[in-house]
Amino acid sequence: MTGYLTTHVLDTARGCPAEDLRIELFRIEGDTRVKLKTLVTNDDGRTDEQILPAEDFKLGEYELVFHAGAYLDACGTPPESPRFLDIVPIRFGMSEASHYHVPLLLSPFGYSTYRGS
Repeated sequence: MTGYLTTHVLDTARGCPAEDLRIELFRIEGDTRVKLKTLVTNDDGRTDEQILPAEDFKLGEYELVFHAGAYLDACGTPPESPRFLDIVPIRFGMSEASHYHVPLLLSPFGYSTYRGS
């Protein structure tokens, strides 16, 4: 099986997919973060393409950076200064060539993730 990476974001406070949330993907190389791409979620809270497709897949350590604060602002969530959750980084490793699905369950005051399928 060839590896690839996907994600989706669910707004658990509003009970819907998180649309128009910016996500950045970085590859971690030692102490360096190498930006690979930036994507935005669609109306289903998913990206229109795989975050890391099979042809670009490499084993290693990665980081997804979810721009939660800008999304919450756009949704009309009452602002705080500073916002409790603004940037949500999730650093994870991919150790086998398979499908990695790293979703984000988001609310203004908390989040969770897991390795999905």
